[in-house]
Amino acid sequence: MKLKAIVLAAGEGTRMKSKLPKVLHKVCGQTMLKHIIDTVNNSDIEECIVVVGYEAEKVKESLSSEVKTVFQEEQLGTGHAVTMAYDNIREGTTVLVLCGDGPLITEKTLRAMIDYHRKEDLGATVLTADLPNPEDYGRIIRDAEGRLQKIVEEKDATVEEKSITEINSGIYCFDGSILRDVLPKLENNNIQKEYYLTDVLSVMHNMGLKTGIYKTENYEEVMAINYREQLADVEAIMRKRINGNHMKNGVTIINPGHTYIEKTVTIGMDTVIYAGAILTGNTVIGEGCIIGQNSRIENSIIGNGVEVQSSTIINSSVGDYTTVGPYAYLRPNSSIGKHVKIGTFVEVKNSKIDSYSSASHLSYIGDADVGKNVNIGCGVVFVNYDGKEKNRSVIGDNVFVGSNVNLIAPLIVRKDGYIACGSTITSEVPEGALAIARARQENKEGWVDKKGLLKK
Repeated sequence: MKLKAIVLAAGEGTRMKSKLPKVLHKVCGQTMLKHIIDTVNNSDIEECIVVVGYEAEKVKESLSSEVKTVFQEEQLGTGHAVTMAYDNIREGTTVLVLCGDGPLITEKTLRAMIDYHRKEDLGATVLTADLPNPEDYGRIIRDAEGRLQKIVEEKDATVEEKSITEINSGIYCFDGSILRDVLPKLENNNIQKEYYLTDVLSVMHNMGLKTGIYKTENYEEVMAINYREQLADVEAIMRKRINGNHMKNGVTIINPGHTYIEKTVTIGMDTVIYAGAILTGNTVIGEGCIIGQNSRIENSIIGNGVEVQSSTIINSSVGDYTTVGPYAYLRPNSSIGKHVKIGTFVEVKNSKIDSYSSASHLSYIGDADVGKNVNIGCGVVFVNYDGKEKNRSVIGDNVFVGSNVNLIAPLIVRKDGYIACGSTITSEVPEGALAIARARQENKEGWVDKKGLLKK
């Protein structure tokens, strides 16, 4: 039987107090809607349909082209939202319905629920959990035999019903044929004057159709986000889950509660991550690395045995056994070779530095191609901008660049060249040559005393 998913993402989320649609708020660097779609796609779903409404274009822009959308012009409840996808509900299909604000649901739980639904040959199955604080959730009302009788929304519940801790997660499995038959029968006889999807199960129950409950023991998976506080709570759970998976795979995280790693990051075994590290985007970190405290690495590839100390690396690559920092900054499109030293307060931008080279401290390397075994002294500046255009410098292998040197691009320094400290280099340095470009020192004896500046 084919499996379809409908994700409800049309609401504004007014309680978030944001101009951004609620489902586009991020959890560990990824929108809550994207988390749900990823989980759905990993659960053997053949087609995913997202119901959009508020700021529909923004929501659609966040989705890949493989995700189909339908538009709910007026938000008249969850039942009405599913009706917008009516033409996509086919006979002989199983339909999974989820809310776009519950990013913690797992593939394991969805698969187990779908298997239960099919095994028991049910018309509908609702995913439930016991919550310590069930406020804002619909309550599960069971009959005398413990079967599903109805679901009561928080605003329509009596005091007795509100005391029930088993809640509706907003995640359902439906037989597609039955869902097509029941949706047109929904009514809005409630305080909100909305068409509730929960009433589909009540109608089925009254028709004598089989409905069921699949209860998860992990209530965190069904936590929804309506407020910023809940967003922070879910973020903490997701971060703990991600960090825990890395530790299971052989990564040491010194202080997991103060380490931020997004779901898209890959880390090799025996790497050690210190407190305050922020690892985001499509970052790949090799084996046996040390990522020191307060380091930030975004969309970058880090080789094996690399040590990064309190530094920032963005859209760049670092080769094996290289050291970076402390307080270094690798800006986008920087490629650092193997066994390289990028030291304290060194900034690299749009440059390639080949293996065994060193820039130990206080240098700016911009728009440059630096060869192997090159020494970049303290205070060296690659002067790449002439006021109109960025220009490139090429530094050959085995070049020694002394401290406080300005390299005025465009420039070529041939291999084995030496550049004296304090020089400003404006023209090509030949292979094996020493370049000196500074004024000759002149000492004026007795000048201080003649000027009356000598301290008594």
